[in-house]
Amino acid sequence: MNRIKEHPEGVAQDIIDAYSSLDAATVYEANGQRGAMDHAKTPIAWGQRMCGSALPVQCHPADNLMLHAAIALAQPGDVIIADVGPLRDAGYWGEVTTVAAMARGVVGLVISGSIRDRAAIVKRGFPVWSGAVCMRGTAKCTPGSINYPVVVGGITVHAGDLVLADDDGVVVVNQTDLVDVLAKARERESKETKMMEQLEAGALTLDLLGLRAALETLGIHI
Repeated sequence: MNRIKEHPEGVAQDIIDAYSSLDAATVYEANGQRGAMDHAKTPIAWGQRMCGSALPVQCHPADNLMLHAAIALAQPGDVIIADVGPLRDAGYWGEVTTVAAMARGVVGLVISGSIRDRAAIVKRGFPVWSGAVCMRGTAKCTPGSINYPVVVGGITVHAGDLVLADDDGVVVVNQTDLVDVLAKARERESKETKMMEQLEAGALTLDLLGLRAALETLGIHI
């Protein structure tokens, strides 16, 4: 069985640039509240942002061989999305893989398992969203897959999907929906900007969001 699919063409740079200016939560809402990974996928340092094309990788538990293979196949602008199974007590990614990935133009990592060398990775400015930190080593002998769909953070990720991440977490947008979701996200951002101005002028969220009726239905009058 061929465990590595041909690497698809990545998301167009102008689309990546457009999404890069948006918040992950805004894109999640514009995407019909779809694509948000679970709360366990948090940045290893606050203030990180990342946007690029998904490069899905599946590894055997406690074995990071396929991550090394993925780095070798990566294209500039890729985000490695790694499913390493349920085992958390192993550091699948560290400073060595970070340096190698950055040299290939990889813009970030989302991994279901643990990383190590956290301080060194942060110092190098490489964005990572991870489930945990663990210094224990990994084997490099078991096959996995690259560019086949993986499930990370409860979300199925396909090669070439757009991945956007910030302090709020990680959102994935299917490559077939990118133009539509982008338009909706920009519209939502514009509406929220106007709402903030109204709130600063003294308006209430109860009125702007039409929530008074919901309260009155519950017998609450304000």
